[in-house]
Amino acid sequence: QVRVVESGGGSVQPGGSLRISCVVSGITREDYAVGWFRQAPGKEREPISSISAEGDTTNVADSVRGRFTISRDNDANTVYLQMNSMTPEDTDVYYCAAGECRLATMNAATYDYWGQGTKVIVSS
Repeated sequence: QVRVVESGGGSVQPGGSLRISCVVSGITREDYAVGWFRQAPGKEREPISSISAEGDTTNVADSVRGRFTISRDNDANTVYLQMNSMTPEDTDVYYCAAGECRLATMNAATYDYWGQGTKVIVSS
């Protein structure tokens, strides 16, 4: 059974930083891409960033480019999203998703397994 578990969410002041993590377990395929998405109640899900199975290709949404960085540690089956210079507009529930494919993609339909989300609040 594949499990995707996010952690590291919380509250941060504007201008601050936060790193959230995603652990993928139980996936039999040796390589899988991972994406980060965010969604607030009543709003559409927004793709934030994605990373290829090897970690050599990443995608970043224009809304967070230059502030957010995705990375992965395949030995630990963990993907990270480092968020810097955060603003109140970054307040959302952040979801991690794993897909049985090698290529990084921002298309949510590509991903097979989703976590429950971790809540991030940016407020003074």
